[in-house]
Amino acid sequence: MALSGVIFDFDGVLSDSEPLHLRAFQDVLKTEGITLATTDYYERYLGFDDVAVFRNLTTDLGLEMSDERLAKLIQLKHKHLNELLNKGGRLFPGAAECILRTATKFPIAIASGAQSHEIETLLDSANLRHHFRAVIASGDTPRSKPFPDPYLKAVDLLRAFAKKSGHDHDGCFVAVEDSKWGIESAISAGLRCIGIAQTYPPSELASANLVVQTIADVTLETLHHVCETP
Repeated sequence: MALSGVIFDFDGVLSDSEPLHLRAFQDVLKTEGITLATTDYYERYLGFDDVAVFRNLTTDLGLEMSDERLAKLIQLKHKHLNELLNKGGRLFPGAAECILRTATKFPIAIASGAQSHEIETLLDSANLRHHFRAVIASGDTPRSKPFPDPYLKAVDLLRAFAKKSGHDHDGCFVAVEDSKWGIESAISAGLRCIGIAQTYPPSELASANLVVQTIADVTLETLHHVCETP
């Protein structure tokens, strides 16, 4: 099947910011007397958006949290993260080049659990935002990953763009992910998926159609191969 578009996850795929998210969560939770271990974050919560992280963590600990308190913690987490990003937010090596070579041939989008302003700020600073035909961020769909909603919305938007531009819009769409939650979301939405072993080892990404080591390894040939392989 011909390749029609590519949808990237953001944190852990394009942006090397997962350690910063962890630090921001830890700083905020410390004010609540809660310790979030690094291993727990990566093993249990990394694939969720901010709301789901706080909800699932407090549920796992047998704690209750009001909607009002949750909103305040999320706002505080955003503040901490922005401070950390301003000190050291960056793209993975090879990410900008991957975006450029892919966008010259196919429409591309982002489907992420990150906040919209976090994505926009980093892409704008790298002069890459204009290459993306759609950015699906936290809160843009009724459900977040691992549900298929973010990818379904991204595909709909890319199909509309491709149709308007006279390109094939009924072909194969490929997701680029770094976590099992993201892979589950993409495959549930009917996409082919490339796993990037920048956050987890390849063995934990086995449900992807193809696993490569870094974003730099995602070439046009790799994308075509994923679509053409039964």
